[in-house]
Amino acid sequence: MDLELEGKTVLVAGASAGIGQGIAEAFLAEGANVMFTGRREAPLRAALDALPPGLSGRAALFCGDMTRTADIVGAMDAAEQRLGPIDAVIANVGGGALKPGWDVSDDDLDAALEHNLSGSVRLLREGQRRLQDRPGSSMTVISSIAGVDAMGTPLSYGMAKAALNHLVTAMAKLVGPAVRVNGVAPGNIMFEGGAWDRNVKARPEAWQRWIEREVALKRFGEVREIADVVLFLSSVRASFVTGATWVVDGGQVRSFG
Repeated sequence: MDLELEGKTVLVAGASAGIGQGIAEAFLAEGANVMFTGRREAPLRAALDALPPGLSGRAALFCGDMTRTADIVGAMDAAEQRLGPIDAVIANVGGGALKPGWDVSDDDLDAALEHNLSGSVRLLREGQRRLQDRPGSSMTVISSIAGVDAMGTPLSYGMAKAALNHLVTAMAKLVGPAVRVNGVAPGNIMFEGGAWDRNVKARPEAWQRWIEREVALKRFGEVREIADVVLFLSSVRASFVTGATWVVDGGQVRSFG
């Protein structure tokens, strides 16, 4: 299937590692121009240096905090100047040191929501301003199955991701045909250096038993399996898809909605 992404310009937040890096590389492989963004310059440069020579010429980087409006605007300005008008924005923002349980301090709660919710809200707001006059444009939010079901993750994280899923639906209705807005809610995705990589290395047998019990496909997901869904949602092949959050979790979530 030809996704017709060749020559498109895509901004990917959090592209220095893991899911974000995989999404950025997948867009490049489809012929798109990609702005890699992230907080730290060294991992961003390492991600670009790891690209095959045929792809690196269509990639650029911007070092900044994609939860801050000034940095978001700066990244979008840089993308337009170096790669051309933006066609797609991938809001891959989240994580942080999150405290479990309900008894969370005001500072910890504010930090969790800032990083896992507010950053994506600002990215979509600034993206809408740039993309609304760009035919076929789209924005995709990377959420989590923690926002779909109560799964024992830190409360502030699940709340933020649930709010992102609402944002996707509400934003799509607000902006109508101008820009398509969708979300992807990954399950347990394995990549080197990630949380699941660390967990499994520490207790391989216990986590394998857990995966086989909880996930219908009885395995961890791969970064490319998330990237493939993001690319589809960003393409003309998904031209009638907006306001949807796609669960990509190997059959772990038992209910949605």
